Amino acid sequence: MAHASPRHVDARTVRDWLDKPDTVTVIDVRSPAEFETLHVRGSYNVPLTMVGEHTEQLAARLDRRVVLVCQSDIRATQAHQRLAGVGAERVHVLDGGIAAYSAAGGDVVRGRARWALERQVRLVAGTLVLAGLAAGLRAPKARLLAGGIGAGLTVSALTDTCTMGRALAALPYNRGPRDHSPVEVLAQLPAARTAA
Repeated sequence: MAHASPRHVDARTVRDWLDKPDTVTVIDVRSPAEFETLHVRGSYNVPLTMVGEHTEQLAARLDRRVVLVCQSDIRATQAHQRLAGVGAERVHVLDGGIAAYSAAGGDVVRGRARWALERQVRLVAGTLVLAGLAAGLRAPKARLLAGGIGAGLTVSALTDTCTMGRALAALPYNRGPRDHSPVEVLAQLPAARTAA
């Protein structure tokens, strides 16, 4: 199935749209912990895994302009592809993610500081590669660890997915104060307006 290319929107435009909050819904697809650290005021946290598992239910609630937010556009673009695949329209991806919105003077909520998931993936992957190469000095087969991580990163880039990111997102460090069920997450979104 072909997916529509995401419509990107810059942070200043989103800031202007939010002057009329009843016309736009901002959905942050990062982990609950990342959302807790920094998010657009008035946005809703619907982690990417939940978007993937409940795409049709989510799309049914999106009857106004939607802006998808993540750290760097990658997860927001994946969410856009899933939503577009079930016919969701008027869905945009915030260029530059939450950092660009904050830098543009957007109204954000700051909480407990945590590393972004992408940064955690780089740390873990880099550490495993270095460990595999260092251990390979004594046991040559240990270099296979570095090769395996390289292969995994290649597959991740080609498929635009990240198994390591999904695994890290499940760790307690990356959970918010309380994980919400899909029913709770979807219920927090504005109800679809009915035609008058």
